[in-house]
Amino acid sequence: MFKLGLDNLSIQNLIDIVEGDLKIGLDASTRKRVKESAAHVAEIVGSGEVVYGVNTGFGPLCNTIISKENTAKLQDNLLRSHSVGVGKAIDVKIAKTMLVLKAHNLSIGYSGIREETLDRILFFIENDIIPEVPEQGSVGASGDLAPLAHLFLPLIGLGKVHYEGEWHPTSKVLKKFGKAPIVLGAKEGLALINGTQFIAAHAAWGVYNLHHCLHTADIIGAMSLEGVLGSVSPFDARLHEIRPFEGSQYVAYRLRQLLKESEMVASHSDCGRVQDPYSIRCMPQVHGSSRNAWLHVKRMVDIEINSVTDNPIILSKDEAISGGNFHGQPLALPCDYLTLAAHELGNISDRRSYLLLEGKHPGLPKLLMSDIGLNSGFMIPQYTSAALVSENKALCFPASADSIPTSLGQEDHVSMGSISARKLNQVIDNVEKILAVELVSAAQAFDFRRPMKSGPLLEECHHLIRTHIDHADEDRVFADDIEKAYQLIKNHCISLKAEEVAKSKNIDLNGEFDEHFRLS
Repeated sequence: MFKLGLDNLSIQNLIDIVEGDLKIGLDASTRKRVKESAAHVAEIVGSGEVVYGVNTGFGPLCNTIISKENTAKLQDNLLRSHSVGVGKAIDVKIAKTMLVLKAHNLSIGYSGIREETLDRILFFIENDIIPEVPEQGSVGASGDLAPLAHLFLPLIGLGKVHYEGEWHPTSKVLKKFGKAPIVLGAKEGLALINGTQFIAAHAAWGVYNLHHCLHTADIIGAMSLEGVLGSVSPFDARLHEIRPFEGSQYVAYRLRQLLKESEMVASHSDCGRVQDPYSIRCMPQVHGSSRNAWLHVKRMVDIEINSVTDNPIILSKDEAISGGNFHGQPLALPCDYLTLAAHELGNISDRRSYLLLEGKHPGLPKLLMSDIGLNSGFMIPQYTSAALVSENKALCFPASADSIPTSLGQEDHVSMGSISARKLNQVIDNVEKILAVELVSAAQAFDFRRPMKSGPLLEECHHLIRTHIDHADEDRVFADDIEKAYQLIKNHCISLKAEEVAKSKNIDLNGEFDEHFRLS
């Protein structure tokens, strides 16, 4: 069991919790800490001391004093007034991730949340009752105010929740469980909606999905190399030792393992070709740079998901600090950076898809089909790849480069991190589709190299593909093939198959680099 507020949360643990593979709970020491923090808030209210968000208005209304009698109403109004999100609802898994992150954040014990309110959040998580959260409306300044307000409307009986595969009014689901809405105490509304959990949840899933996408790109790139009979010499360890970027060394190592024992590689060892195009030769440098970016952003997300990001921070009954831990900039910049890194993975993949079509490589027909003219072959799938690459280029404009003042100037610099994080996942999804185009093309090219075989890892990956997608002798609806390939990539089937075969063959696919580039 993962102990909220006590154990260190990794991205892998977070995903396991959301997927239902790891249970969560509160240690007795954590409950004690939460109770003490709530008691400090109660003492502040009783003393009449003015503390932002406890007995004052919010944002530009921070100098408006709220009476003791109205502190609870203040928190209720806060959730209602800040629920202004628009657009479609975010994925249920991301909304659940937000709940887990907020529960972990509050459990650290600096937020003044009451134990009963925290237990209600845990009730929602444990029973997979997931609030509806619109995707647009946050500027990533006082945290993700609008998304978090929607996330916690169900605590007070409002909004909609996803339960047993359908959306329901919260009141209906609460009634089913015999639960009444929570009446929020002092500061609780503010503790709930101040924070970066919308940004952090999207960033965590982005890091998780790109991790598998990077592994898959190496495998598909190696298959394309086999198709064009490329050289393995650019992956020599000695070359990368004299420019020792971790990512480049890691990718070069993986490519050497993937191509080990390949008859296709051995067949052209004396062909006289001097160099391959960059999309083949420079995979360690390009894929590796994306891995370096991934590693940096993973470390930033690891810090964020274990941090206290609401405001003010309650240190004792005598000390509450109003600061800016809710500001999204620490993740906004890395998310924009990782978006660019993900895009480049798709950019070079599209170049390899194009390379496979040229018909310049002996034994590989133009457009990857023997009867061209009557058939267009694999020409048009690359159009789709090109369109997605272009779309990603537009999405790479950094959202964090912008700032629009809000809250009557009280929030005069905002991060736009929520947009950075959303775009990251959109670009990764597009990259998975771009890789799907390369996958169907590389598998087709692979077939033309028969009866030669590749190494055991690529052979098994190719076999997996061919159990879902047949070789194409004539034109067909290639959208169906692309969708199947996309699902294989999206569900990490390709990368997991390579890992499975490597384990069975005693091949160390990740070497010493696994320690640095793992999710946990």
